[in-house]
Amino acid sequence: MKKYLLATAMGMALASAAQAEGKLNLYVWSDSIDPELIEKFSKENDVQVSVDGYTSNEDLLTKLQAGASGYDISTPSQHFLRIMIDEGLIENYGANKLKAFDNIDERWRNQWWDETQEYSVPVAYGTAGFAVNTDQYKGPLDSLKYFFEPDGELAGKIAMLSYPDEVVGAAQLYLGVPFCSEDPSEMKKVLDLLAAQKPAVAVYSSDNIDSRLASGEVAAHFWWDGEELKARMGGAKLDYAMPKEGLVGWIDSMVIPKGAPNRENAIKFIEFMSTPENATAQMNFYAHSSPMKVIPEQVVYTKEKAPELYPDVPVEFSRTCSPAAQDLVTKVWTQLLQ
Repeated sequence: MKKYLLATAMGMALASAAQAEGKLNLYVWSDSIDPELIEKFSKENDVQVSVDGYTSNEDLLTKLQAGASGYDISTPSQHFLRIMIDEGLIENYGANKLKAFDNIDERWRNQWWDETQEYSVPVAYGTAGFAVNTDQYKGPLDSLKYFFEPDGELAGKIAMLSYPDEVVGAAQLYLGVPFCSEDPSEMKKVLDLLAAQKPAVAVYSSDNIDSRLASGEVAAHFWWDGEELKARMGGAKLDYAMPKEGLVGWIDSMVIPKGAPNRENAIKFIEFMSTPENATAQMNFYAHSSPMKVIPEQVVYTKEKAPELYPDVPVEFSRTCSPAAQDLVTKVWTQLLQ
């Protein structure tokens, strides 16, 4: 995914070292794993679990590239997962031979980011788009035009993320520019669009999105489906756009970093998280869709309650770009923020 929240690395131990026979060190998206599931796993397996959080795929990649992370499980998004496989940063733990593999919804098995499903088991998926404060904006939400070319109620009341990953992807969807384009002229169109939008942007920030939107500081913010959903279910007057041009998709998966000190406990945890019962609990906590088979009657975020999670517009997943394409994305973002 992307993401959000304060860049706070949190740690917690849910069983005393004196009691636990083993350890498990997670380095995952901040606030992404249900604490009750971690406690349940810890008690059932007599394992001391610690959790640290990150807020961007880039942070995770940098940590793994530095080597000897000391972590046993991480949850990269699909395009970064592919990079980690290619760079030899994560273990082939034979995911396709685990019980967890049988519980992956068939449409998510053996995708391009892990064709043989040996390195990963997915844990959550969703989309990135824009959300609005419905007290501040009462206009249409069926096009990215209202976000990238704002006027009226949205002029000066737009907020963007502080990094380019899914923002540039959304601009490409709007312009019809393919993801990972290596054509400078196509990427010039992306820069021109974002530069023209810039005077209407109040802030580029990936933190405190919920409070910024709920307070009315901005009327629209680039965001993620589950975060908007949780805020809306909590009483915030929000809506999540379903643009005809589409949404940017992401899927996060559980991987084992190379040299993980507690590999066997990592596999136990992956199996644990992937049962229908626990996958359902995780979806109900995280408020993003589950790529695993769940127990339908126990799912809180049904289509009726959470249309954000069931988009009826095209969803295109971020790709792993060539160095040339990634360089163009970096140039676009650097020039935009100058």
